[in-house]
Amino acid sequence: MIDLYAIGGMRKLNNDNYNTWSTCTMSCMQGQDLWEIVNGSEKEQPEVEDANYMLRKWKIKAGKTMYALKTTVDEDILEHIRDVKTPNEAWETFTKLFSKKNDTKL
Repeated sequence: MIDLYAIGGMRKLNNDNYNTWSTCTMSCMQGQDLWEIVNGSEKEQPEVEDANYMLRKWKIKAGKTMYALKTTVDEDILEHIRDVKTPNEAWETFTKLFSKKNDTKL
């Protein structure tokens, strides 16, 4: 089980630490072979009927990634991704949400 929060004492995502959180999370997920699920290069489930193993593998990676994303954010941030279907959708939601906040701060 991946515990990003415990790695290097990383703080959960809140309204003030998106840049640090995203950098640390990206590195951790790359090390766990989960980043492709987040960045969209493995966005879709395999469609080949004979690929039950590949489909199962994708679902496991997506599940691990969603768990990592949902457990490394504060509860008020979790509300924004509670119903998303893919890790890529969750990441894009964070990017849009916090890019607006960063632009506002500038």
